[in-house]
Amino acid sequence: MYTLNDSLRAVQSNDDNADVDADANTSKALPLARRSFLKMTTASGFALGVFPIAALAQQANGAAATGELNATQQPAAFVKIDRDGIVTITINRLDFGQGVQTGLPMILAEELDADWSKVRSVHGNADPAYADPVMKFNLTGGSSAIKNSYIQYRELGARTRSMLLAAAAKRWGVSADSLRTQNGQVIGPKGKKLGYGELADAAMKMPVPLKVTLKDPKDFRIIGHATGRIDARAKSSGAQSYGIDTPLPGLLTAVVAHPPVFGSKLTAVDDSAAKAIRGVRAVVRIPSVLGGEVVAVVADGYWPAKQGRDALKLEWDASGVGKVDSAAQLVQYRELAQKTGAIKYDADMSPLSGAAHKISAEYLFPYLAHTAMEPLNCTVHITGQGAAAKADLWVGTQAPGWEVATAARILGIDVKNVSVHIPMAGGGFGRRATPACDYVSEACQIAKATRAAGIDAPVRMLWSREDDVKGGFYRPMHLHRAEIGFDAQGKVLAWDHVIVGQSIAKGTAFEGFMIANGVDTTTVEGMREPYEVPMRLSAHQPVLNAPVLWWRSVGSTHTAYVMETLIDEIATTVGQDPVAYRMEQFGDKNPRHKAALQLAVDKSGYGKRQLAPGRAFGVAVHKSFDTVVAYVVEASMENGAPKLHSVTAAVHCNLAVNPRSVEAQVQGGALMGLGTCLPGAAITFKDGVVEQSNFHDYTVARLTDMPEIAVHIVPSADAPTGMGEPGLPPLAPAFANAIAKVSGKRLRELPFKMA
Repeated sequence: MYTLNDSLRAVQSNDDNADVDADANTSKALPLARRSFLKMTTASGFALGVFPIAALAQQANGAAATGELNATQQPAAFVKIDRDGIVTITINRLDFGQGVQTGLPMILAEELDADWSKVRSVHGNADPAYADPVMKFNLTGGSSAIKNSYIQYRELGARTRSMLLAAAAKRWGVSADSLRTQNGQVIGPKGKKLGYGELADAAMKMPVPLKVTLKDPKDFRIIGHATGRIDARAKSSGAQSYGIDTPLPGLLTAVVAHPPVFGSKLTAVDDSAAKAIRGVRAVVRIPSVLGGEVVAVVADGYWPAKQGRDALKLEWDASGVGKVDSAAQLVQYRELAQKTGAIKYDADMSPLSGAAHKISAEYLFPYLAHTAMEPLNCTVHITGQGAAAKADLWVGTQAPGWEVATAARILGIDVKNVSVHIPMAGGGFGRRATPACDYVSEACQIAKATRAAGIDAPVRMLWSREDDVKGGFYRPMHLHRAEIGFDAQGKVLAWDHVIVGQSIAKGTAFEGFMIANGVDTTTVEGMREPYEVPMRLSAHQPVLNAPVLWWRSVGSTHTAYVMETLIDEIATTVGQDPVAYRMEQFGDKNPRHKAALQLAVDKSGYGKRQLAPGRAFGVAVHKSFDTVVAYVVEASMENGAPKLHSVTAAVHCNLAVNPRSVEAQVQGGALMGLGTCLPGAAITFKDGVVEQSNFHDYTVARLTDMPEIAVHIVPSADAPTGMGEPGLPPLAPAFANAIAKVSGKRLRELPFKMA
């Protein structure tokens, strides 16, 4: 999603409690520290595992917790073993399709030596135990789940295994060193065996080791092996529940009427027709995080709520807010691009005038909507009164801590009285990690107002597709201007580059460390990488009345396109093969780029295989979230329109925990990247109003657009890097580079425009 992996290191605590030598897979055992554990009664028996705050607060055998391990390092928060041997692993991220509900358990189960057939997984919550161990707060984003929790989950598994060994050693009266584990069992002298379920009750009373020895990667039997997803059966059968499916007795549904222009003032409300609709229980006015007020209709179900909203007669005053207009915005952006903005990189531009070859280019990228398949929703249930009031939220959120704070503030209760239940979510692409907490704020305001109206019931707030497309947050519109001078060998002498686009971080808690010298890092990420060219890179970041947010792969959605099409154009201009030119530019400092591109070339047959008439290869390679993805695509023109036939992908994500998930993420990212190229893939404004509303006038890639995609992974035993987003950025430029070969036209705008 966004650059939190890098940016949030600035606010990271210095007390990391690091357990493992950075240069080794093992660490020497140190004295054990007693930890507090509670028995947890389940349907089948006792288990390791307890709510983490309780685990810290309790005393075991009269010994208080000593604090050597923080909450994110304690098995009690993450592992539950039933007497029948079922191992339930709690994941510290939201799974909204990326597969962490399988990947994280694989990591822990590896070190635990669990029987994979008996492993299950559940979501955590906003508890500190489930904070990202690097970023130090609860977040699913930045393709960081596996990357940041790899060592954490290995150590959790190893600690749990150590406790099970200690329990078995005590029962048999032998040394733990004489025992081994395999497939969910402790194996002792003379082949004696005890299942993990038989040992769970005793194991939870054992001290938790501060230091553990981790497996050598060559001994992995789960990590690195293509594994089916834990949730595959439920999702493929329709049994999987999402936030939208929250079943609560007496549940009401709320639908919100938003203004046509963001932030407009509500001047008149006639709700008589709405209240007359059968099933409508209340009509409430609530404040909007974007300014002004909105109106919510609360009813017995979605249909009467929507009918009620449609029956509202509302008057809005937009005179006090800006009205974004795409045509006027383009003029404004072009004017700004003619001037140097706030400097990110600086270099001498004097060689530009005397260069043998020059490229002058303008690139345009529109606003984009997130359009996750599960519409935005949040269910709120308030119970109790006054200081004793509590609130439960059911919401598929990427940042549960933000939602807890938001609910507590709006409802006027202590954060300790807010519980967030995190169901599976049907996609997000950054939309479920909104610093403004807009839709959760709406849900809490509606629940509060409904209760004030005398209706004591849980309320599910539900947005329609139209609500999200017309009234949500968007990937910012960007305009790039590039002036490049290079010699006959393709050596870049000077590259003057200006980017114009709204800042995502401005006005949020991230502003202090994601904006430097007036430049939002999300705007320029991916520029000049990995090519060490003399570039003056600057940015203008105008403030407009259009809410913006990170969108899958964030800045790389446009910077990768610009860099990889321009690098391709330079190579072509001087008569060099685009692959050979890139390899030369990578030099010795970018071995992962080289390895990924070479693998894609080898597997695709680039330069060796004769293509059908009218078809051409296109190449692009880009690193985002510390992962390199290279594409070699095959494309043509059909009936005057670009057609993508096949994609060969090579991925360098270091160790692939689950190659099957890597393949799925690349396929999904490639299809989403393809979608940005298709006609109609743009959000536009007219007089402040979003012109699109649903999939009939806002294009997303469909099954019929899916090309053949072969995914190959560069072998590596190094710690994993990010994988959720890197598959998206290089697809569009690889496609554009292929079309440039067959059409002779360099495509400077997304979606593609051939005319």
